[in-house]
Amino acid sequence: MPAFEFRRFNAALGAEIAGVDLSKPLDEETFAQIRRALLASEGLLVFRDQRMTPEDQIAFSRGFGPLTIHVLRQYSLPEYPEVLRVSNVIENGVPIGLGDAGRYWHSDLSYTAEPSFGSLLYALEVPSEGGDTSFANMSAAYEALPHDVRERLAGKRAVHSYSHRYAQMSDSKWRPPLTQSQMEELPEATHPIVRTHPETGRKCLFVNEGFTARVADFAELESRDLLDFLFWHCTQPCFVYRHAWRQYDLVFWDNRCVIHMAHGCPSHLRRHMHRTTIKGDVPYE
Repeated sequence: MPAFEFRRFNAALGAEIAGVDLSKPLDEETFAQIRRALLASEGLLVFRDQRMTPEDQIAFSRGFGPLTIHVLRQYSLPEYPEVLRVSNVIENGVPIGLGDAGRYWHSDLSYTAEPSFGSLLYALEVPSEGGDTSFANMSAAYEALPHDVRERLAGKRAVHSYSHRYAQMSDSKWRPPLTQSQMEELPEATHPIVRTHPETGRKCLFVNEGFTARVADFAELESRDLLDFLFWHCTQPCFVYRHAWRQYDLVFWDNRCVIHMAHGCPSHLRRHMHRTTIKGDVPYE
């Protein structure tokens, strides 16, 4: 018997998991059931009303694999480098977290050689208005493409770059110039435009406007036209679930088949969250 309730959303992806306390240690079978639920939900699970410490979040996240540390280490939680503060809070004139995270549709760490398997975002403070996050189902988006477009994408690869949008956000108080050592940590990565999900076997689009800079071996205009079409296509409402956050929500999503975007909130309202990110593997077509 499952250790929890699984309630699928009436949307392109997503489900709520109820009846599990993530502040408590979980056995291997419960972790396995949650992983199966993630796949059954098309890549997005919501756990409501979880009272978790950073240690709890790290322990739960590590149940699915090793964790990564974000290159903007100044935004890591002190003493917990695996926890990235996604926060618009400013203390003593200094931002404590990445306040403009997720401005563009993206898949976390797609710019690395081994992009993330999954991310977990825990809401400690949510604004009274705004602050939603939207998620798009990239398997469904691929399957809805016309046949001739799918044929055109076969074997094609795209270049992903962390600095692709970063320079365009230089006016942001949360985005200091990258140091030389940070740039050296972040070489460009090239991945298939269509990847095979390693657990479901489904084909997924693997491009995103946040980090996908260009199509490899394409002329600039041809690359831009193709990417613009794919970015538009995969974010159509029929592929999207929009999450309205509640305090103490934990949302777990699969970066291999889901992209997401933060909608932002009024600047005078606080939004403070903790993110952990699970290491993935090399995408293959």
